[in-house]
Amino acid sequence: MTLAMERKNDSEFILKSLLAGGVAGMCSKTTVAPLDRLKILLQAHQPRYKSMRVPQGLAAIVKDESILALYKGNGAQMVRIFPYAATQFTSFEIYKKYLLRLGLPRHTDKFIAGAGAGVTAVALTYPLDTIRARLAFQVVGDTRYTGIANAAVTIFKTEGGVRALYRGFVPTLMGMVPYAGLSFYCFEMLKYMFMKYIPQYACGKLDRNSGGLVLSIPAKLLCGGFAGAVAQSVSYPLDVTRRRMQLALMNPLTEKFGMGMVQTLTLIYKEDGVVKGLYRGMSINYLRAIPMVAVSFSTYELMKQTLNLDTGMKI
Repeated sequence: MTLAMERKNDSEFILKSLLAGGVAGMCSKTTVAPLDRLKILLQAHQPRYKSMRVPQGLAAIVKDESILALYKGNGAQMVRIFPYAATQFTSFEIYKKYLLRLGLPRHTDKFIAGAGAGVTAVALTYPLDTIRARLAFQVVGDTRYTGIANAAVTIFKTEGGVRALYRGFVPTLMGMVPYAGLSFYCFEMLKYMFMKYIPQYACGKLDRNSGGLVLSIPAKLLCGGFAGAVAQSVSYPLDVTRRRMQLALMNPLTEKFGMGMVQTLTLIYKEDGVVKGLYRGMSINYLRAIPMVAVSFSTYELMKQTLNLDTGMKI
């Protein structure tokens, strides 16, 4: 194969991977957008919702605002999630390809590639996550931003420039390593085990092009859901810390959470402890994270098959 042909194939692979990853991210986040918004309100102790359970909180949002309010901030989320997920999945494929040559222990390359992919994606799209969180935190009667552009300009001008858009970035990076690493590791490991040991239950028909095994949709969802549960359990306290830092300046009473990561993490623990502080909102997080990661991985796998990126696995 000529060098020109290799470059063309590589470019086509990257473009298709970006598309598959972006679509997967948009589908997964839209699926759980109402739970995502309520999680933000609970994590940051929004006064109106801090004592409510999940059903009460969702009902209150609809009653106080409208059913569309369940998706408040989802526009910013879509603007962020397409490049984020596209970058994450594509980076994972690239890192995995190069790490495979190092001869690492089985599946270790998946964890490293996943962690690296998560760090790469979050570094490129973090300001949009801050903006989305600010928009989702707003409630009726306390509207500070009119949209994505207004929020970006306001935060930039009044809170310290680019640095303000990256508030909470350090705990995000620290949380992303175990979260993304474990997500990809668990999914890939379960996928391999299902195909190796129970293909008669977990696999659909053989891929028509290669004869390789392909996971059925229920098996994809199960692998993705389990991967999401494990990853979130480990990284959640850092996610809470990130949110408290991002939203600190939305309320004078919470400005003390706008300090560094260690100080914020310590303050959350001192004031609210582990269950009501560092793991606050964890129940709703499981409700959203498990289907979100399940849909994300499943959609990505389906998109790969549709775009002829995945020829099936031969065990």
